[in-house]
Amino acid sequence: MSNPKTIKSLFEIINKYDLFLIDQWGVIHDGKKGYPHAIKCVEKLIQYKKKLIIISNSSKRKKTTVNRLPKLGFNKSDFIEVMTSGEMIWEELNLKLFNFTKNLGNNCFHITYSNEEDGYRYEKGLKYNFVKNIENADFILGCTTSPKLKILDYIPILEKGIANKLPFVCANPDFETVESSSNNKIFCMGTVAKLYKDLGGSVFFLGKPSIEIYKKVTNTFKNIKKNRILAIGDSIFHDIKGAYDFGVDSILITSGIHSSNFNKSRPIWNSKDIFLSKIDFKPTYLSSKFKF
Repeated sequence: MSNPKTIKSLFEIINKYDLFLIDQWGVIHDGKKGYPHAIKCVEKLIQYKKKLIIISNSSKRKKTTVNRLPKLGFNKSDFIEVMTSGEMIWEELNLKLFNFTKNLGNNCFHITYSNEEDGYRYEKGLKYNFVKNIENADFILGCTTSPKLKILDYIPILEKGIANKLPFVCANPDFETVESSSNNKIFCMGTVAKLYKDLGGSVFFLGKPSIEIYKKVTNTFKNIKKNRILAIGDSIFHDIKGAYDFGVDSILITSGIHSSNFNKSRPIWNSKDIFLSKIDFKPTYLSSKFKF
């Protein structure tokens, strides 16, 4: 497998792709405002009549994500679809199409951040009994981690879940993200879910890198071949792995969570880097930013 090609901007490959699957945090915005270069890039892609889809591992519902785009500096009509892992899980908890969710039981212990307004709003429309004590739960729903807690703080709850053989449904599979004000990495629910799995628990998710979210957003574009689809993200283990498994090309934005592994202005895939050498899949391209 050849090393990824480094590109300065999407202009270099613009004629190769028709449909763009774009990650959010770390690619087009920092959680508080859109990156100016990303806002301009979206505008340029629209001028070139490209189809744009946001595909995100956010635990937030789709409607919340769409309505937030103008506040971040984007025109929400520029995106023909927006899909989040949170929306995928919310829908699945109601539809129960997968074997994992068919026999979850009715009592749900919801792990979310109490000050996060979308945390408990997420429960609306879900026909479950949300319990405060995990001893009364049939399954765990993991949405949002608390910035006040460390990963080890979740172990007592997880151990109780393991003891009671509770399935864990994860609405945000991301391991970490970058905090906008301090530029420090903060762990996400995917890290809690991985810890639960490492402890022996069973975990279910539908966000990246699961191909289910890619199938969901592309099933209405059967006329577009996979070699004309490009996925863009800053997580090797979620954005790039998901694109690789789905069979489409990808760009790793290197200024995101893996920034310490790459040169800031001219990133290259260095096989001598211990971190990169252990990865058996690669993006098609590297770019320092999502720009045109």
